[in-house]
Amino acid sequence: MSRAGPEKQPRWVIRGRTLCAEEVERARELVTQCDELGRWGLAKELCRRWQWRCANGQWKQRSALAVLVELERQGQLRLPTAKAGGGHRTVRRQSPSEAQSSWPEPLGGVLDRYGPLRWEWVESVAQHRQWNELLDRYHYLGAPGWVGANLKYLVSGRAGELLGAVGWQSAVKDLGCRDRWVGWDAPQRARGLSHVVNGVRFLILPWVRVEHLASVMLSESLRVLQRDWSSRYGAGVWLVESFIDRSRLSGAS
Repeated sequence: MSRAGPEKQPRWVIRGRTLCAEEVERARELVTQCDELGRWGLAKELCRRWQWRCANGQWKQRSALAVLVELERQGQLRLPTAKAGGGHRTVRRQSPSEAQSSWPEPLGGVLDRYGPLRWEWVESVAQHRQWNELLDRYHYLGAPGWVGANLKYLVSGRAGELLGAVGWQSAVKDLGCRDRWVGWDAPQRARGLSHVVNGVRFLILPWVRVEHLASVMLSESLRVLQRDWSSRYGAGVWLVESFIDRSRLSGAS
């Protein structure tokens, strides 16, 4: 670490990033307010707030962690105790009986009772925590580990009743079935891949039994995605891909 030249406002250069006093204060506030995320989770949240990415789109999570550790060494903040295993989130899976006993009252009836749906763009720490907990509890794959650009949503009915969650992220570079279907060569794929988005998670909460809700959520999510992906990442969405485990699912909801 090196201190920048003399200025009215102090600055720090850590891992190639120059920090002003305001950024250090924001990092301090993050650690104070969200210490339950652990060191690794704090580093990821810091990357998200700074939009600090590698050239391949991945978060510079290790660099962000190094920044936090160095700031702690300089007495600028106090990190939570390091956990064995790198501080990644661990989830205790509930048994089916445990899970169902904790469900709220069932939601049913006709779709018109819940529309128009409310789409909440997940941005705050509290929202990220809620989204991850929902996926860990109620989706058979749990919450994903994010790579590259992504958007997450919580979906509610018009009265505020929570119905589900949706997540998108940037598409992988090489995917044979997709590349054959599109019919592009490597240079065309390199130019167009930023316009392809992968549907990572689609969840309707298990106590929600509303006919046609899945179709409406999927349809509306594409319109919301087109708007927000362009706003966040500056690229229109040309193609959306999704995958299912055919040994478990038919592709219908």
